[in-house]
This record gives sequence, structure tokens and C-alpha cells, in this order.
Amino acid sequence: MLTPRDESIVKRAVEIVENANKKNLVLRIIGAIAVYLHIQDNPIALGFYTSQSRLGSANMFTDIDLIAYSKQRKQLMKFFEEELKLRSNPRLNVIFGGRRLFYEDTSINVKIDVFFDKLEFSHDVFFGKEPSKGRLELDYPTITSTDLLLEKLQIHNINYKDIIDIIALLIAHNIALEEVKNSINANYIAQLLSDDWGFWYDAITNLNKVVEIVQDLAYKEKIKQDIRDMVINNINKLIEVINKTPKTKNWEKRAKIGTAKPWYREVEEVF
Repeated sequence: MLTPRDESIVKRAVEIVENANKKNLVLRIIGAIAVYLHIQDNPIALGFYTSQSRLGSANMFTDIDLIAYSKQRKQLMKFFEEELKLRSNPRLNVIFGGRRLFYEDTSINVKIDVFFDKLEFSHDVFFGKEPSKGRLELDYPTITSTDLLLEKLQIHNINYKDIIDIIALLIAHNIALEEVKNSINANYIAQLLSDDWGFWYDAITNLNKVVEIVQDLAYKEKIKQDIRDMVINNINKLIEVINKTPKTKNWEKRAKIGTAKPWYREVEEVF
């Protein structure tokens, strides 16, 4: 179950997106809160998620992460600062320029991180650039489950809480071959990875790690065997589509270099 603080953070995140939507501002929730919102109506996924002590502490959520389009940056700044009365972080906002904005909601004492067009971590996850242009409009109030999975799979040094997020997503969503509500679009993921060997390598590595973790959880009787089988089956379906999708010349050229050269971006904590 969520703590009262978790509930207040989730409620506030949804309120912000709803208020932005009334102003015709495209804003979506990403990260852990988005995972929770995607699985909250699935008792099995939610039960797993809340039973695993995701963060190792009483509270599941520590901040609010959002994403928008850079073409609405000025309107969003006015919305955050003049209407919501959020406290900005001038130093970080200058450092990151047009890529991100940083705020604090003093009403509930939570930090808010706003990304524009893409997530730039170990690998890039695009929302405002071909072939990913317009993906924020595909779901509401969060990004799609497909993009949420990509957000997790791009992490080079993936940790346990992110693996828990992936497992929960794979319990709550089927693997599809197109953009279907509450499903993961394997073709879209496969097409993106077919042009980026580094992202492909880390994604496949992370999926294999998820298999190891879910097998270990079942062995220790922390999850039921049918849940283990469900997750592994979904991963096998996804990997099958990824493997069958033809790779580009860019992918093949980078594959020849392999891990002899860094294939990911080092990520540092901002706050």
C-alpha cells in the first residue's frame, strides 16, 4: 500500500498534468510514478510491486518526473512559475539550458524534474524526433508502457528498483506488435534498437538480468511460479521480435567494435 506521502505525490503529479492539459500544454508523467499508474489496476502487478520494498524504505516515490515538448518550453515555464507557483532552480536551469527544467513544489516538499523531447541518460529515448515524434500524445497522463519499458532498458548500470519496475510492467502488459493500449509495442522497440547497437546491447543485457532476478524470486518463493513464467514468456516474445528485426548499417558497423569502445553515456546524479 502507498504511504500518505506517496499518495500526495501521485495525486500532485496527476493534478499538474491535468492542469497543463487544460492549457493545451502537452505534459506527461515518466519514471516510477508512471509505472505505478500503469499497474495500479492490475492486482497481481500491484501486489508484486508493493511487496518488494522497491526503494528499501517506507516511501516509494521521492520526486516527480515529467516530459514535454521543447516547442512549449516558454508556456510551460509560465505555467509552472506563475500559475503553480513552483520554486525554480536557476542554477540547474541555466546549466541544462533548453533540455531540462528543475522545480520544487513547496506545498508537499517534492522536487520536480521536467525533460524536453527526449530522455538523455545511458542512451536516448526520444519523444519529439522521428521516428518517435508525437509519442507523448499516445497516452495520458503518463507516457506509454512501451516508452516506460524503454526508459528502464536504456539504463547501463541498472539497479534492483528498476528491475522491479520492469517486472511489474511485464506482469501488467501483454507484448503486442503494434501500438495497443496497455500493451508493449515490440515492433517499435525492435525498430529503435535495430539502429543503435549500444542501446540494443544494454537492453538485451537488462532483459537477461530480469530473467535471472525473476527466477531467483520464484526459487525463494517470493513470487509464484506462474508470475515467473508470465514475465519470462513476455521477455522471450520481445527478444524474439528484436532478434528477427533487420539491423541497419549503423548497427552492424558499431557491432563490429563491440564493447572494446564505450557504448553508453556516463550518468551523474543532478540533485
